[in-house]
Amino acid sequence: MWRLLVRSCSSSSSRQHKQQQQRLAAAVGSRCYTIGGTTEGGSQKKHEELQARLPPFVPKPEPVTIVHKQGMELLHDPWYNKGTAFPHSERERMGVRGLLPPRTTTLQLQEDRIMAAYKHGVVLVKPEDVATGGVTSEMARKWKVLQDLQVRSSSSSSSSTSSSSSTSTSNSNSNSSTAPAAATAAAAAAAAPAPAANRNETLFYKLLLDNFAEMAPIIYTPTVGWVCSNYHNLYRRPRGMFFSSYDKDHMAAMVYNWPQDDVHAIVVTDGSRILGLGDLGINGMGIPCGKLDLYSAAAGFHPSKVLPCVIDVGTNNAALRADPLYCGLDQPRITGPAYYELVDEFVNAVMARWPNAVLQFEDFQMAHALTLLQRYRDHHLVFNDDIQGTAAVALAGLYGALRVLGKPQEALAEQRIVCVGAGSAGMGVVRQIAAGMVKRGGLTPEAAASKFWVLDAQGLVTQYRPGLPGYVSRFARPTSCSVAEEGDGLLDVVRKVQPTVLLGLAGAGKLFTTEVLSAMGQHCERPIIFPMSNPTSKMECTSQEAISVTGGRCVFASGSPQPSVELDGKTYVAGQANNLYIFPGLALGAHIGKTKVVTDNMLMAAAEILPQLISDKDVAAGLVYPSLEDIRLLSAEIAAAVIKTAAADGHVCDEAAAAVAAGHVQLLDWVRGHMFTPTYSSLAYLPPGIKE
Repeated sequence: MWRLLVRSCSSSSSRQHKQQQQRLAAAVGSRCYTIGGTTEGGSQKKHEELQARLPPFVPKPEPVTIVHKQGMELLHDPWYNKGTAFPHSERERMGVRGLLPPRTTTLQLQEDRIMAAYKHGVVLVKPEDVATGGVTSEMARKWKVLQDLQVRSSSSSSSSTSSSSSTSTSNSNSNSSTAPAAATAAAAAAAAPAPAANRNETLFYKLLLDNFAEMAPIIYTPTVGWVCSNYHNLYRRPRGMFFSSYDKDHMAAMVYNWPQDDVHAIVVTDGSRILGLGDLGINGMGIPCGKLDLYSAAAGFHPSKVLPCVIDVGTNNAALRADPLYCGLDQPRITGPAYYELVDEFVNAVMARWPNAVLQFEDFQMAHALTLLQRYRDHHLVFNDDIQGTAAVALAGLYGALRVLGKPQEALAEQRIVCVGAGSAGMGVVRQIAAGMVKRGGLTPEAAASKFWVLDAQGLVTQYRPGLPGYVSRFARPTSCSVAEEGDGLLDVVRKVQPTVLLGLAGAGKLFTTEVLSAMGQHCERPIIFPMSNPTSKMECTSQEAISVTGGRCVFASGSPQPSVELDGKTYVAGQANNLYIFPGLALGAHIGKTKVVTDNMLMAAAEILPQLISDKDVAAGLVYPSLEDIRLLSAEIAAAVIKTAAADGHVCDEAAAAVAAGHVQLLDWVRGHMFTPTYSSLAYLPPGIKE
């Protein structure tokens, strides 16, 4: 069956055209009809049958709410904010893509969540049950107090948008018809309590700065481990930016959804290795948020000019993916070239919009961490705190320990060092210490490498071991070594080598047993013992164990906070090898100096200056790091040292070079002049559009 549709001509056109129509109509007979005419065929019957089956048309305009806000302003509006219930298409057109976690929810799920909290309370992992260890319910309570001040949870991203008829209009309505709706919404919002009435970030940072040593463990490690474990249950409003594999090829545009044009510092994680908790996916966002709070308090980065980010490539944590409240992608982690393409796109996007920002990578699994660092460090102002920050703080701690022992930094070259842990972080520490031996002790790189005995899960690493990564093979013991053999355990190595320094960076728990600690004390009068693994549950030993077994003779510092120890009527204060001694000042110096890159020399400068800032009183007490109470002074001094070194290498801007040339006091003043200070200033009102 075929049909020929002929449009009739309603006007008096040419006679020839009419005759042609008549001939065509006669040719097809009853099998065609003329639209607009009277000829109808069998299709008319089919049309009637179809019409009989269709339900009657009922005019029903789809309600659409007209808003005059986009981006963060929309998310902060309690009437129009839908939180994670914004569908992806709406996120795009409303400018909130990247400002919310990638998984979308529904109004019903949001209601169920609130009702569950209403009836039973929010079910959280207890602080004492978090695998990181060292967190108490009291620490969690204090964290909540500070968060209520900084980010008000009742300004919830779970709020639904108003759907009342007074605020809705159909697609066919013009913008002018939305005025009553907007007025109604504004009146309702004005009548409601201010959604951020008890938020006061100036007060938050004033508290943190004035009580830094006490509050740093609450804001960051170890409490942040509990926060990340519960992030999907604690989440109420967005903070920072969320990038995901769903956003591939869109990141360069997405970054413009962030309202701040002048970002100074970015911390990013992919959630793959969150402290000792492993793969937490998007829950790892707690790490960049906490880290940047320390940037602001310790180094004076303005809180409005820092950006926490997470790159969500999925998670292999099946329990999280199955949780309906988990707000990350419901997929296993992507790997291989696709992973690096996504991170490349992220780096290109944020560096294109904020080329002067310092970009710190945090808590990436070791399979990617070193590769990513080497991939970007020569092109952008990038560093990895897990690798470079840990290495610098370890070297600074050894210099501090030598000062406690009354020895100069040059004595580093005389130490015999056993390091447990051959991952990227552990080997980063070894490389940094070896570089210190070359610079301060005058050793050749080969001679410096001979001062180390490195162990991994298989025991002592020697050149007999096949398939060693390049960053490990340099420090593998030679096959001609007669002191210790391939695969020797830690106790055997300590007994044979008789080291002066024992470093723990394996993250495998209590490897420094009583026998190992006792052997360290038998051959060395003042052994240096640094169990640097984080968190507390992964530490190689405690302060109590190390100090008690060695009779108080060891010089001790740990990666996680440890209590003081009472022994034979004397109090031994445990030092902490905390990266926050290094990264705030390092980042500040790199940013304001506009160094473009973070070099090994800049890291070395930070490590060398830190032990010089320990007070004589603290040195006498056996402390290898300065007091955190003076964190602003420490950060300023480290920033100045970093800028001086970068200037010597030709990596600073003209303004920084002039400050260096003016002398140390003037340089310190210049650095402090760039630090945010939380204080109230007088406010004056100007109408919108004036001086904006």
